[in-house]
Amino acid sequence: MGCTSSIVKRCAVGGRKKLSVPEVVIFVPMMRIPMEVDLMRPLRGIVSRGFAERLVALRNRIVLLAEGTGGSAILELQQALEDYLPVLLGLMKNVQHLEEMVEFIWKNPQDHRQQKACIASSWFELLSVVHMMAMLLLSEANLMLIPKDSMNACERKVSEDSKKDAIDLLLKASGYLEYCVRSIVVHMPPGIKMRLPRDLQEGVLEAISNQALAQVTEMQLGLAVENQKATLSVKRRLACEQAHYCLSGCITVGYGKKHLLFIKWKYLEAKAAAYYYHGLILDKGNESSDCISSVCCLLAADELLIDSKKTCLSFCLAVPVTRAPPAWGAMKHLHQKIPEVASRKSQTYAHLFDQDKALQVLPELPDFPLSLKPDEYELPEIDPSWDSEKCEPQVQTLKEHLKDDEDMAEVE
Repeated sequence: MGCTSSIVKRCAVGGRKKLSVPEVVIFVPMMRIPMEVDLMRPLRGIVSRGFAERLVALRNRIVLLAEGTGGSAILELQQALEDYLPVLLGLMKNVQHLEEMVEFIWKNPQDHRQQKACIASSWFELLSVVHMMAMLLLSEANLMLIPKDSMNACERKVSEDSKKDAIDLLLKASGYLEYCVRSIVVHMPPGIKMRLPRDLQEGVLEAISNQALAQVTEMQLGLAVENQKATLSVKRRLACEQAHYCLSGCITVGYGKKHLLFIKWKYLEAKAAAYYYHGLILDKGNESSDCISSVCCLLAADELLIDSKKTCLSFCLAVPVTRAPPAWGAMKHLHQKIPEVASRKSQTYAHLFDQDKALQVLPELPDFPLSLKPDEYELPEIDPSWDSEKCEPQVQTLKEHLKDDEDMAEVE
């Protein structure tokens, strides 16, 4: 999990340290953060000293915020990244041979098995920045769905506004990740792609993007359950779409055990919901075969729900240890209804099962075209200061040149 949601916090209680296990509603992968790099020397004589210092200051602000807060200063980090990005884009466009001049360094502070990534590529720097922006959005969405009042934590109530805001953040994060795959990774030379850390590889980016869409669909299903006008067909479609997004992530993911367990947990929940609503729809049929198929769906939903609870426990225990939220939204309703309805209907139609066992086949779920798409993301405009004379290197006197050399020596 990411910096903002995976760190097990220690709280002082009665003079002793108490472990506080973080709660996870939205999956947030471990966040990569930048490390300080020497930009002054390679840019010397290419841009003005003042402009190079500004670039260094903008990047170092991200470094200090990320290191100092562990990634928890979400709004401040988002602003720092947004300030840095237009200047970085100008550097990429205006400075030739930047690939060979600057080695950008990023690290994953939560994964001690991975070494820091040192890659001399401005595309790697751009990818890392946009990826970090997406992770911050996922962190923000996760926090939005966790009640600030711990007294209400067991009875999970999330306002409709919070759900809608979280949906907007997830769609935006999915759009950032899709942009990484569609417009950044494709420009990288094969040699750079091979050196990318695993959490920046194309398959993993796609998996996290799909997972964000799956969780949007999960919340949309919750809103549909609360809406009396929403039909069974609408609810079934949303559950089927959620299962599809989860399955897409499971196919492409190469991230790690915890991510796979999260995907499996959510996939089983979505599949249980889909079979439940499919069973209710079949139950409205007039043929005995419809009744038998309905019961098959409801019993399958009950088994899938049991498996999802086991997988949820495995996810929570996988390193880093986390807590799952109490059932809320659609799953709070389904945890109550699925066992109850499955038991009642199987008893009601028990005589039909005894008469025709050949019909006891689990029907296929309908296949729906996917209706959800990530928000489109486009890079900001290049910082206008690149068009001014202030960024142009100035002719230096010998004294100024020697002073620069002394400053560089002091830095080293």
